Amino acid sequence: MFSLTVRDHVMVAHSFRGEVFGPAQRLHGATFVVDATFHRAELDADNLVVDIGLAATELTAILGELNYRNLDDDPDFAGVNTTTEFLAKVVADRLAARIADGKLGEGARGLSEISVTMRESHIAWATYTRAL
Repeated sequence: MFSLTVRDHVMVAHSFRGEVFGPAQRLHGATFVVDATFHRAELDADNLVVDIGLAATELTAILGELNYRNLDDDPDFAGVNTTTEFLAKVVADRLAARIADGKLGEGARGLSEISVTMRESHIAWATYTRAL
């Protein structure tokens, strides 16, 4: 299995509902380092997993939709705890949609899965992996 990873970051504000979240129930900021890893069994005709430039551009575009925003005010996330785990899935699903739309090039149609890791600190992160 081959893989290729691109990295970016995003800064958001949000709050959580539920006693399990303790002080994070209050509005707070979070900066995530985001890794998107693309997987495939065989390289494409150009010996690539995916076009690194297109992958980086699309990850940046997706994160730009969230960057410097209070996620509590986003209608897409109404009533949802936007945890690190949840956001990893959101980014992965949005990347998968762009792959399906051809925005990462025709070669990306041969990808088998994608993993998105959201690093909220040097000691805590979450990953979501999905098939394509």
